[in-house]
Amino acid sequence: VQLVESGGGMVQPGGSLRLSCAASGFTFSSYDMSWVRQAPGKGPEWVSIITTGGDNSYYADSVKGRFTISRDNAKNTLYLQMNSLKPEDTALYYCARDLTGWGEYDYWGQGTQVTVSS
Repeated sequence: VQLVESGGGMVQPGGSLRLSCAASGFTFSSYDMSWVRQAPGKGPEWVSIITTGGDNSYYADSVKGRFTISRDNAKNTLYLQMNSLKPEDTALYYCARDLTGWGEYDYWGQGTQVTVSS
């Protein structure tokens, strides 16, 4: 199993970024997938989850209305569109395979850094 995130970077407040997570080594379409972030000096924070077929998605209150999770099962890729970014969104963003849909992660990527600063 391999999860590889990309798309992070530095952006000004109010800007946008699109993160990608390329999955391999397992049947991507069979698993719920989540984005989790960790800010400096803080514990991991769940951001969003999308179900296997992409029909349902859920968001942390802190990102609701600004972030959109999606997936392309044909390309084995998970996405996170982040708009109206705030400095408090600065973190290392991970994609994770969710075994149960309730935050039981068994595989994580290496993370991609998002920095929101003027």
